[in-house]
Amino acid sequence: MLELAVKTLLAYLLGSLMGALLVGRVRGVDIRELGSGNAGGTNALRTQGRAFALAVVVIDVGKGWFAAAVLPGLELPGVQQDPAVSRDWLVVACATAAVLGHVYPVWYEFRGGKGAATLLGVLGGVQPALLLPVVAVWFAVVVLTGYVGLATMLATAAFPVAQLLRDIGALPLVAFGIATTAFVVYTHRSNIARMRAGTENRARRLWLFGRHSASS
Repeated sequence: MLELAVKTLLAYLLGSLMGALLVGRVRGVDIRELGSGNAGGTNALRTQGRAFALAVVVIDVGKGWFAAAVLPGLELPGVQQDPAVSRDWLVVACATAAVLGHVYPVWYEFRGGKGAATLLGVLGGVQPALLLPVVAVWFAVVVLTGYVGLATMLATAAFPVAQLLRDIGALPLVAFGIATTAFVVYTHRSNIARMRAGTENRARRLWLFGRHSASS
């Protein structure tokens, strides 16, 4: 079980490296004190611009992909591969730890982002074949509603559905998808409250009905 424990811990610590806060340190800003207070790509775009947001997304997606696609198979000094540990469950454990690290980063007082970009990287590492339906759902929801948070929640939910349709026997990935969906809904609870109150921001440049709504 040493391999499982060590690699899961490393995935969590990697996830705790926040793109928004790392780039913000270079810029001399703490993005958690700006806009929505969320240390993620959407708030970075709204408050700091495209270049800042792009750097944030690259870091957050990259660490998620590395944690899920590379870290489980790495040969670490003093840590032998444990034949008793399922490779699929090890990947899921590392993927989950990376997302938790992003949301609750030990390096930043456990105040992180909502996990969307890191989750995208994780999904790319866990099951890259399912990225297309996930991204398609995200884009469709944003275009139809303008709500990025809603798009993220529904796109995450699309992963276990697509996995079930692809391979109903892949229990680790299905379980991961269901648990992740519940977690993403939890991290977006403030977005849900604002949508219900009618105060949630919309991505008007992508929202199909945004121009009409803005002029009405």
